[in-house]
Amino acid sequence: MSTIPENNFRDSIGTINQEGKRAWIFPKKPSGKFYKYRKLVSYLLLAILFAAPFIKINGNQFLLFNVLERRFNFFGYPFWPQDFYLVVIMMIIGVVFVILFTVAFGRIFCGWICPQTIFMEMVFRRIEYWIEGDRGKQLRLAKQSWDAEKIRKKGLKWIIFFIISFLIANIFLAYIISSDQLLEYITEGPAENISTFISLLIFTGVFYFIFTWFREQVCIIACPYGRLQGVLLDNRSIIVAYDHKRGEKEKGRAKFRKNEDRQATGKGDCIDCLQCVQVCPTGIDIRNGTQLECVNCTACIDACDSMMEAVNLPIGLIRYASEENIEKKAKFKFTPRLKGYTTVLVILIGVLTGMLFLRNDVEARILRLPGQLYEHQQDNRISNVFTFKLVNKTTEDIENVQLKLISHKGEVRLVKSDSLIVPKQGFAEGTLFIEIPAASLKGEKEKLKIGVYSNNKLIETTTTNFLGPRSYR
Repeated sequence: MSTIPENNFRDSIGTINQEGKRAWIFPKKPSGKFYKYRKLVSYLLLAILFAAPFIKINGNQFLLFNVLERRFNFFGYPFWPQDFYLVVIMMIIGVVFVILFTVAFGRIFCGWICPQTIFMEMVFRRIEYWIEGDRGKQLRLAKQSWDAEKIRKKGLKWIIFFIISFLIANIFLAYIISSDQLLEYITEGPAENISTFISLLIFTGVFYFIFTWFREQVCIIACPYGRLQGVLLDNRSIIVAYDHKRGEKEKGRAKFRKNEDRQATGKGDCIDCLQCVQVCPTGIDIRNGTQLECVNCTACIDACDSMMEAVNLPIGLIRYASEENIEKKAKFKFTPRLKGYTTVLVILIGVLTGMLFLRNDVEARILRLPGQLYEHQQDNRISNVFTFKLVNKTTEDIENVQLKLISHKGEVRLVKSDSLIVPKQGFAEGTLFIEIPAASLKGEKEKLKIGVYSNNKLIETTTTNFLGPRSYR
C-alpha cells in the first residue's frame, strides 16, 4: 500500500512513496464472483494466444505478423505489402473500437483482455501466491533476511518466471516468423540459428524484466492507454466506482461495530476495512475516485462485496457504475457521443468489407523498362519492353499463366516462355515485349489494358503505358 497521504493521492502514482522510491505492491489474493469470471476469460484468451500460431486455415497461419517480410495473416486471410492499405484500415477500426469501448465502459479492456494484465495477474502472481503465500506472508518474506527459506522461495520463483518468459518469447516469435519456421529452428538447434536464438533470449529478458520487476508499472507508467482514458471518460462512462453517496453519508466512513444501527447514526456503509486497497494490483484506494492507475480489474468489487455480506450490509458499495448513476441514479444511455463513434465504426467496417470483396487473389504489375524507347519491328509494328511481377496470394499454384492484350490488337511475348507458373503465396517476375501495329496507335503514349489468364480463364487485369513514334498521332 502506498504511503502517500489520502489528500495528496493525485500528486504521485501509487507505486512511489513519499521519499520518491519504489513502493512495492503486495496485493492480497483476490476471490469472488468477478474473479471467477476473469479467470475463465483469461484462460480462454491464453489458450487462443498460444494456439493461434499453430492453427491453419486453407494452409495459412491463423494469425501472422511478419513485419520482416511485410506479410500478415488475419484469421487465416493473407495480406501482402500490396494490401497494406487494408491493414491500415483494420488498425484504424481497432483504434475507433477501443475509443468507443472506453467511452462506454472505461478501462475494462485493461482488466479483462490486455495480455499484460492476464499474464501478470493470472499466471505470474498466481505462481507467486503458490510459492510465497498470500499478502501477509509475502510482506514478511520481503522483510526477512536472506536465509535458506528466502533463497529457496525466491530462487524457485525466478527460475519458473524465466521458463515462462522463454515460452512466451517463443510464442511471440511464432507470430512474427511463422510457427513452421519456429519449429524448423527448434529442430535444427540453437547452434544453427545463433542470431535468432540471441534475439529470442533478448525478448525473454524483456518479458522477464517486465513480469519480475517492472510489473504493474507497465500499466501505470509505460502504457499510454491509461492517459488516453482521461480524455475519453465522462460522467456517463461505466467504470469500477465507489458509491461515495452511500459509503460516506453524513458522518463519513467508520469502523464497524457489532449490533450498531449505522443508518440511525448517519455513518456511511463503508466500514473502512481497507480490503479494497489491499487487494488492488496497482496499489490505489478506489474510494478516492477515478484514477489513471485503475485497470477496472474488479478485485475491489469482490473484496468489498464479501465484507458487506459479512456485516449484513447491501453489496454493491463498489460496483460497475457511472458518476451520473451514483449522483442521480441515472441509467446508462446511448449518448450522442457514443452514437458518433458507433457511426464512424460502422462506416469503416463497411468500407473494409467492400474492399475485401474487391480484393483479388492475384495482383499484376507491368512497368515499361526505364530508359528504353520503342523499337520498329517488321510489318510496321512498334515494340516496347516491360518488366512484370505477378503475385499469387492463394495457397495453390496458378498454372499456365498467359498475358494477352485486351485494349489493342497486338501481341505479348514473354522472354523465356509463352506461359509460366506463379507459385502459391509467392510471385513470378520477368521481362516481356509488347508489339502493336503502328496503325493502331493514336498517340505517342497509349494506355494498354492487359489480361492475366490461367488455363484461358481471365483472373486479373492491369494497365500500363506504351510509347510510339510522334508521327503516328
